[in-house]
Order: sequence, then structure tokens, then C-alpha cells
Amino acid sequence: MQLVPDPNLIVGMERAEDAGVYKLSDDLAVIQTLDFFTPIVDDPYIFGQVAAANALSDVYAMGGKPLTAMNIVCFPVKTMDMSILREILTGGLAKLHEAGVTLVGGHSVEDKELKYGLSITGVAHPQKVILNTGARVGDRLILTKQLGTGIINTALKGGVADEVAVSKAVKCMVTLNDKASELMLTVDVHACTDVTGFGLLGHACEMIEGTDVGMVIYSSQVPFFPEVKELSEMGMIPGGLHRNREFRISMVEISPEIPLFMVDVLFDPQTSGGLLISVPGAEAEPLLDRMHKEGIEEAAIIGEVVAEPKGRIVVK
Repeated sequence: MQLVPDPNLIVGMERAEDAGVYKLSDDLAVIQTLDFFTPIVDDPYIFGQVAAANALSDVYAMGGKPLTAMNIVCFPVKTMDMSILREILTGGLAKLHEAGVTLVGGHSVEDKELKYGLSITGVAHPQKVILNTGARVGDRLILTKQLGTGIINTALKGGVADEVAVSKAVKCMVTLNDKASELMLTVDVHACTDVTGFGLLGHACEMIEGTDVGMVIYSSQVPFFPEVKELSEMGMIPGGLHRNREFRISMVEISPEIPLFMVDVLFDPQTSGGLLISVPGAEAEPLLDRMHKEGIEEAAIIGEVVAEPKGRIVVK
């Protein structure tokens, strides 16, 4: 496929960035993204909230401000009551209101399988857009949310997840990344991405692939839901986790001392996960302190950017 070059295109399809960015003027760029998926929780209102928070996250990861949204709906009108769709859309709208984002429309089609998501349009200064590449040697890596939502959601579908685990996962997934994004912009952030379907290690690999730097992840510092240990050992593993591991394992060196369940956690596909932020070492602790004071309690420094091995991640 031949793409037409455009001098105003800041971020396009050339590599795996979180959203597209187009320059409108010297001091204004538009950020565009979309995401939709099948239900991951039973409650339609919560599903709407999760889907909206997830779609907004790409704009936050690039340091942008989301402004407008459009709904994307696939709905089985012949087999499902329309009240379910109303609840989903109401949940999504509530989360947009929380984010200060205006819903301007959308599109729906009849489908045998329910799907919902949103396209999001945001803005940023063209010279202040944060990419998922650009991490520098000496940077520290901050993760702003716990891991394990994929494993818990799989257990929920299998009927073995307890209410406490599900409640924790839901609270995490409906939480916006707006505050984390605002705080990271107070420092000289070098790179950022949101941790979603490719898991922590998958998205971390995107940050260093084809670059002259590598990463060290300290597994003991990675925040995760404690319930996932037992669920992982029970075999509650989403299919996406296996695909993530198979796709990226060639770029990862995992210490044999790391428990198997923790390896699962590191590859677990997340929904509406946290931000993975690469910041100068001297600014990491002060930024983390501000995040904790602002209520981002699970944020943690989980690793660092290193010169060797280039293009690889070492998990200790």
C-alpha cells in the first residue's frame, strides 16, 4: 500500500504509535484515534465507561487534550434488548463528561456480536507531542496502573473471578489517564505509551524496537492485582497473552528466577491500562511523589532505560 506523503503529517502509519497526529498550524496539531471491542464485563453501563476511558487513553498518552468523540456501535437488534444499548451509551457518555469531552455523533450497524467504542479527536502543540519512541539512557520508567485486567476478565468469563478482584479491575479500567498525562507534562518526558492489548512487555518493546537503547524491568516493582497469581496458576489465561508472548519473546530476556505467573502478568493484554512513561532519572522520584499525592496510588518506577542490550528488554 502506497501512502501519499504529507508535510503536515506528524505521526501516521509508519510505525506503531498510539494515535495519528496532523499539524494544522504552527501551534496546533490534531490527534485522532479510535478503538472498540466486545464486552469484557457483564454490566452494560460499566462496559460503556471502560470503552470510553480506553479510547481516550491514546490521546492522553501523547500528551494531548481530547475534545470530541463519536460512538462506534455494532448491535444485535434481533436478539438483544435496546435497553442494553442505552445503558452502554449512557456509561460512555458519563465518562466523556468526566473527561470534558463532547460527544458529536457516531455510527451504528446491525451485527450478530455486540461491539462498542469511540473515535476521539484531541489537540496538542505540534512540537510537544509525546511519541512512544525517544527514551534515553538513564531514564526511569513509570507505570501508572496495576496489571492483570486481562487475566481477571478471563476469569470473570469463566465464572471463577471473585467480586473483590472484579471490583478492583473495574475501578482500574474506568479510571481516566488524564491526571497522569497532565502530571507527566510537568517534566521533560522523553516517551510515553498506554499499556493496552499488547501487555506491558509488548508495548515496552514498541518503545525500543529499532532504537539504540534497551530496557531493564524490575518485576518486583511492577504493580499488579494480587488475585491474578492464583487465577494464572488456575489457567485463566486470555488468548491474547499467548499471542503477545509468542510475538515479542525474541526481544525479551527473562530471569529464570521470575515466577511463571509474573511472566503471565507482564504479557497480559490490558484494557484501559495505565501509562508507561520514560522520564529523566532525576525527575522520576519527584514526579512519582506528585502522582501519589494526586491520587494515582499504584504508580511505580518499574525499570530503566539502558545502553545495552540495544533493542532488547531484560526482566529481573
